[in-house]
Amino acid sequence: MATPQLTIALDAMGSDASPAPEVAGAVEAVREYGVRILLVGIEDTLRKALAPYSTADCAQIEIVPATEVITMEDKAVRAVRTKRDSSVHVCARLVKSGRAVGLVSAGNTGAVMATSKLMLGSLAGVQRPALATVIPTAGGRAAILIDVGANVDCRPEHLEQFAVMGEIYYRVILGCDRADATPGPRVGLLSIGEEDIKGNDLTREAFTLLRQLPINFIGNVEGRDLYNGAVDVIVCDGFVGNVALKISEGLVETVRSLLKELLSDSLSSRLGYWLSRHAYAAFKKRLDYSEYGGAPLLGVRGVVIICHGRSNAKAIKNAIRVAAESAHQQINHQIETQIANIPASL
Repeated sequence: MATPQLTIALDAMGSDASPAPEVAGAVEAVREYGVRILLVGIEDTLRKALAPYSTADCAQIEIVPATEVITMEDKAVRAVRTKRDSSVHVCARLVKSGRAVGLVSAGNTGAVMATSKLMLGSLAGVQRPALATVIPTAGGRAAILIDVGANVDCRPEHLEQFAVMGEIYYRVILGCDRADATPGPRVGLLSIGEEDIKGNDLTREAFTLLRQLPINFIGNVEGRDLYNGAVDVIVCDGFVGNVALKISEGLVETVRSLLKELLSDSLSSRLGYWLSRHAYAAFKKRLDYSEYGGAPLLGVRGVVIICHGRSNAKAIKNAIRVAAESAHQQINHQIETQIANIPASL
């Protein structure tokens, strides 16, 4: 649970429907978690968005002006260089200066990553920051997929560090609630077969490194293992991870669409839906990205949580919660310590 001393910088101009979800999510986070929010964006727009809320709701929310906005259509690298007073830039400056412990943004993912890496820098010993995402699995648990797009070209030692960072994030933020939790989260390397020799040069070399780490490495896992609950942390390069993530998102949308069509196809289908509506609601909640807030960019100084562009108030609220918990649990200190303890000979 967050503490009142923690301050989060929130990019209020990032989401597709900004600033309404950001403002509502900030108010809810202040109510539920006691955090302080620096709401960053176009000042007049934010004052109008906050106007319907009470003075008490806004007491722990401070508007920090930004004169520019990076849109989803902007080229990330160019926007980072040219829009230096964008809401994302201002958030990063607030973290760098120490006014905030972390930032949350539902804006252009590439721009948020580039700005964070450029302005905040990497943690000591971290070669490549990695973007992780939380995915639902059978049995009700969640898993971590890392990296999902921050690094499309990787070396074996990068995957080694991703495994360390993902394992720490899972253990600290998601917890280890399995009956066999003693060995720690189950870490797997995404490959084309379970056998040690399967994969390409990258995965085979990374396999050797991961096997020697002081983590609960269970070996190679296949794409089918992402959602079956057999593994807690799935490690891959950003190219493969991003493809897997986008396929998963597309599949979820297709399943939802098909279910909606089938359940409204006939009277008997509608009756069946009415009888099973609670199970269907639980199914939708299990697949709802807003439950998890956003994706952490692990390995940068400060805490960075990147949300989906379609984030609603609930997703923003949960992203703020995760950012506050990450800072409160000193996840970056744990990452630096574990990275430093990897023997150079591995």
